[in-house]
Amino acid sequence: MLVGVPKEIKSQEYRVGLVPASVRELVHHGHDVIIETKAGWGIGIRDQDYEAAGAKIVNAAADIFTQADMVVKVKEPQPKECKMLREGQVLFTYLHLAPDPQQTHGLIESKCVAIGYETVTDNFRGLPLLAPMSEVAGRLSIQAGAHCLEKAQGGSGVLLGGVPGVSSSSVVVIGGGVVGTNAIRMAMGKEANVTVIDKSLNRLKELDLQFGAKLNTIYATVESIEEYAKHADLLVGAVLIPGGAAPKLVTRDMLKKMRPGSVIVDVAIDQGGCFETSRPTTHEDPTFIEEDIVHYCVANMPGAVPRTSTFALNNATLPFVLALADKGYKQALRDDEHLRNGLNVHHGNITYKAVSEALGIDYVSVESVLQ
Repeated sequence: MLVGVPKEIKSQEYRVGLVPASVRELVHHGHDVIIETKAGWGIGIRDQDYEAAGAKIVNAAADIFTQADMVVKVKEPQPKECKMLREGQVLFTYLHLAPDPQQTHGLIESKCVAIGYETVTDNFRGLPLLAPMSEVAGRLSIQAGAHCLEKAQGGSGVLLGGVPGVSSSSVVVIGGGVVGTNAIRMAMGKEANVTVIDKSLNRLKELDLQFGAKLNTIYATVESIEEYAKHADLLVGAVLIPGGAAPKLVTRDMLKKMRPGSVIVDVAIDQGGCFETSRPTTHEDPTFIEEDIVHYCVANMPGAVPRTSTFALNNATLPFVLALADKGYKQALRDDEHLRNGLNVHHGNITYKAVSEALGIDYVSVESVLQ
């Protein structure tokens, strides 16, 4: 198979679909790899590094989309990229289709085979290709939130951990999954007072055992979210419905009750955001203020640390890339139910139910398209 990797074109996105070690593995399996020139320059990977691993360097993204049997990316294809996709061409990348009708219709019109990292599953009911970026985003949420609390950034001017004689700040994390767990770990490391809110009692018990008495664990209700959000210096939205739109858990009225200068970090923004007032921002212009609350809603948070993120992502995606290349996408999907769960669009049909429901587009089962 000919596997192609274009340079990412989303604003401030320096991650890359394959690193040289992954290229070398594909070549070892008998596949050809083409990389757009300077695809890895933003994280210190030179064209020569790819060539040494066995890849061929091409001059433009159009060369990738025209030639490759499978395109491996990081971020969702932008409109100009959707127009370059070919019928039957495999696209393996993050998609996040539920809040993005423009991209969804672009993929439908292209009649490509779009497999989304974020809906591939594992034996533990986890999302193994979302997990590494969720780990990064969870840790970054506290780092970014602490920075936004500085007065120069519009924040209330508090230090997360306080100092002797001055109380620590209050950090509230909504959602105790991978993002939330990593946010908790970082916030506690900075000596903040940390509360996690989740609707799963089992998960709250696990977090209590993991972090001990210093973590305040609260069952999620409208009332508990409102009460704890009201007193939070930093509020992190870390909820996820796999493949679907995030629920709006914090309303504008709740925000009005927070102290001016408090900060919210909406890690769920890729799926539409879990705060009513959220809207996507970029690394170039990451924040806005609404209801006197600083909003950090960067849609590709792990892009802030692209080298760490790229290598972490490749560790998770490589086995699936190899399976798709070695077997062809149909056989790979037939053989692996977890990879099969990643199929979102197939030859003009939506094959992921949560996307179908979110956008009101007819659903076609994966099983029927793989017959």
